[in-house]
Amino acid sequence: MINPTQWATIHGLVDWLDGENGRSPHEVSMRLLKLVEESGEVAQSYIGMTGQNPRKGVTHTRQDVADELCDLMISAAVALVSIADTNAKETLNAKLAKVAARAEAVAR
Repeated sequence: MINPTQWATIHGLVDWLDGENGRSPHEVSMRLLKLVEESGEVAQSYIGMTGQNPRKGVTHTRQDVADELCDLMISAAVALVSIADTNAKETLNAKLAKVAARAEAVAR
């Protein structure tokens, strides 16, 4: 999952955003809306990779899609830290364990 170095980087990004914009309810809302923006960029790059827009053709690569997915993951981690603060790691680990247990139960 997210290793300690990555968590430190994410917390550094949150500290930078907090320093620039604060962490008001409005600012946290903007961090959540960033997820919608990044999701749209994932979709746009996938559509471009598959050439689904005949006017544009193939405009993106698998790497472009992967990069956009990373942007989405980073934005989600920043939003999670902004909401859960010091419990972000524990929150993610607990949720991941629940999802894994559900998947394991279905696989049986």
